[in-house]
Amino acid sequence: MRFLLASASSGRLRTLRQAGVEPEVEVSGVDEDALVAPTPAELVQVLAHAKAVAVAARQQGTLLVLGCDSMLELDGFALGKPGSVEEAIARWKSMRGRTAVLHTGHTLIEVLDSSPGRMLDRVASTEVRFAEPSDDEIAAYVDTGEPLRVAGAFTVDGLGGWFVDSIAGDHHNVVGLSLPLLRRMLLDFGYAVTDLPAQPT
Repeated sequence: MRFLLASASSGRLRTLRQAGVEPEVEVSGVDEDALVAPTPAELVQVLAHAKAVAVAARQQGTLLVLGCDSMLELDGFALGKPGSVEEAIARWKSMRGRTAVLHTGHTLIEVLDSSPGRMLDRVASTEVRFAEPSDDEIAAYVDTGEPLRVAGAFTVDGLGGWFVDSIAGDHHNVVGLSLPLLRRMLLDFGYAVTDLPAQPT
């Protein structure tokens, strides 16, 4: 079965590859700023759905399409990628020593003979407890550029890992894709993980 990841995220691609799956990749081109929802959890699902639908509509043949979107929720607000160095620094100063929730929306679409068919929408949520980095540590981290490229202004599998004290829930979800949730979604469609294209050995 062909499997297509509708995301430009290197973290999601790496997560799938480390789990033995070699997906195709196609970016959706969805205008994320044009979509809204009442809560951060609902917003990531709306965005994941839009990405998957946009990519599935362009496909030929039979395949599975996965769209994902992630945001950090703090004080009820959705925090995506910071728009500037100043915003990233302010974000980190507000997050340090606190717990936030990383939400990732997942939409899986089955395309059969070039026609989108069955579709599943799911959200995975993981609690993240941040350390208390100093102002100098925050400035140095933001200066690497990493926080500007990722939802929530941090990574757990990169340079930001120094400042994550603990995680409650699926750690893969914090990278941007919940492997256990994706497995359950595949099972709901009647597929197994072994039906996905394996990485070349």
